[in-house]
Amino acid sequence: MTGTEQAQGDQGGSAYIDTSKPHPARMYDWWLGGKDNYPVDEELGRQLVAMDPRIPAVARANRAFMQRATRWLATAGIRQFLDIGTGIPTEPNLHQIAQGVAPDTRVVYCDNDPIVLAHAEALLRSTPEGATEYIQGDARDPAAILAEARGTLDFTRPVALSLVALLHFVPDEDGAYDVVRELVSALPPGSYLMLTHGTGEFTPERARSAGDLYKARSLNLALRDRTEVIRFFEGLTLVPPGVTVADEWHPELGERVPPVGDGPLPIFGGVARKGP
Repeated sequence: MTGTEQAQGDQGGSAYIDTSKPHPARMYDWWLGGKDNYPVDEELGRQLVAMDPRIPAVARANRAFMQRATRWLATAGIRQFLDIGTGIPTEPNLHQIAQGVAPDTRVVYCDNDPIVLAHAEALLRSTPEGATEYIQGDARDPAAILAEARGTLDFTRPVALSLVALLHFVPDEDGAYDVVRELVSALPPGSYLMLTHGTGEFTPERARSAGDLYKARSLNLALRDRTEVIRFFEGLTLVPPGVTVADEWHPELGERVPPVGDGPLPIFGGVARKGP
């Protein structure tokens, strides 16, 4: 089949990977120096780096935030994670961080990219005391994701919902805020929302140009400013320092990307708690 490759997952399923147009997860993999990407992903990735040479550093800062926030949540007593928009596995994965703190942690990963399914085995290497599971699903269908996640997670106990580098690919017209609201509403008190989100607040002209590149390839890019990102946490209590440039969120907890270029890296991050 022209423009596609077949991915075979360890769960026995198969899916077709569309290699005729770039995919955000594979571009992210290329920026991180991975090999699970295709020429079409590298082409757009290079165009974006030419526009803003800090983009690979943004990808690393996003990854470092995930590690620090996961470590913070596990140390705070969270033993269940639902990670939507997992992306191509890059060690350490979320479950390795969380189970390194508490071996009995249970993690459900979810993504809509068939190439992630092909690498699901790497996401399923749990400790004997804990559990990891992978489900194929689309963030725009939260009800289906929650239904499958309940097979592994106990929604009567706190869950950390991870939406890392996901929501800037979900435009308002696709109900980005409604999706988050529905997911959070299913979580019991004591649960947390952790997310990162790309922004054009610091470099609006570059952001508009990046949006045009994505649109020309039938991809969505919804870069939001800090006020718009804070709105995702509506009704929750933000963990200090609140929504901030991702690399400034508790840098003492782990890896931090050294400053690159002028100005802050254009990605926000935050963690917030539900309930009393």
